[in-house]
Amino acid sequence: MEKYRIVPTDFWKNPIVLEEMTTEDKYFYLYLLTNSQTTPIGIYKITKKQMVFDLGYSIEQVDSLIERFINHHKLIRYNPETMELAIKNWGGNNLYKAGNSDMDCIYTEEDEDTSFIFEAHLETGN
Repeated sequence: MEKYRIVPTDFWKNPIVLEEMTTEDKYFYLYLLTNSQTTPIGIYKITKKQMVFDLGYSIEQVDSLIERFINHHKLIRYNPETMELAIKNWGGNNLYKAGNSDMDCIYTEEDEDTSFIFEAHLETGN
């Protein structure tokens, strides 16, 4: 079964995307939102080597982008020990009153770094 992820059309009007992101940042952000490792809750395991392979970037470029998205844009968290990535405010953009099935995903997901759940969902009031 194929997986789909929603990218709102107003993605391009987001002030961070519009004013602060480089072309490379936009490409990387779309990749983080839609790559094959994504889950319904916005927290997933992904290695830097996988990102290098998928994007065609060097490990240095991936390291730089991760650092930029953590510290400058403040849009993700990445735990290099567990190789988990959390997209902040995922729930605010992707949990569309779909009922209990989305909440069930949050409670049943086996995330090693449980602080990521706060970053991706609870911080947004979801």
